[in-house]
Parts: sequence; structure tokens; C-alpha cells
Amino acid sequence: MKSDFLQIIDQHQNMIHKVCRMYRDSREDQEDLFQEIVLQLWKAWPTFRKEAKVSTWLYSIALNTALAAFRKKSISLDSESKIPADLPQSSDKQTSENEERLFLAIRKLNQAERAIIALYLEDFSYREIGEITGISENYVAVRMNRIKEKLKKLLT
Repeated sequence: MKSDFLQIIDQHQNMIHKVCRMYRDSREDQEDLFQEIVLQLWKAWPTFRKEAKVSTWLYSIALNTALAAFRKKSISLDSESKIPADLPQSSDKQTSENEERLFLAIRKLNQAERAIIALYLEDFSYREIGEITGISENYVAVRMNRIKEKLKKLLT
């Protein structure tokens, strides 16, 4: 069970980091959020029934954790819950100036918009985005058009 979980986290850690960058400004806060998301994934792992794709399940938990943490503004790790100690470490690769500008603009969006754009940037289909966020596929398309327009304005 532990090795399967670690493999899933390793395969999807970039996705988790992207969510963290959208909801936290500082590197330290992003790392704290990453740990909180992994903790919540670990707690939920035994109940994952594999009815949805792993990435869909993971993203739902990551976004819900990020949104809850965003509302709280401070994250308290539950030291009683044991998460595997041999988690993959975050990569310290430098981000381009354009990528950083994009994440700054994304952080100016509201919570729902950030969730939708995060899924879009991970190449989820509108149908999958709708399933995760609980809105219709058509409404996802409408929201995406509005989000793209907002981002264009924020980036110019």
C-alpha cells in the first residue's frame, strides 16, 4: 500500500506543486501546503476505490485541501498522522519569468477560477473538470472563456 501511494505521489507531484503555487505566495507556504495535501491524500488512500482516475481523485483532494487551507490562511500539520517519510522531495527547478507572471495572475483569480484553470493546465477535459468541480461541461467552457479573458487582462 505504501509503495503504491509513494509511486502515485511521485508521478503526480508536479500537479500538486502547481496547485500549491496557485494558492500560496511564498515558497515556504507552498511547501507547507504540499505536505498538507500529501497528508490528506495519505489519509484518504485506504478509501480510494479506483472508480475514478487516480489523477481525478488526487486533484479533487488537492484542490479541496488548498481551498480549505486558503480560507484558514495557516496550515497546521497533524503530527499524530504518520505519512511516509520517504516522500519524493520537491524539485528546485527555476521557474521562468513568464511562468512566474502567470502564477501571480492566477493567484488574483477567485478560488473557483483557480480550481478550474489548475485542472485545465493539467490537460483535464472539460467533462473531467466538471466532474471534479461539480459543474456542467458547458458551464466549464463558459467559465474557461471568462478566465482566459481575465488572465489576458491581468498579464497585459
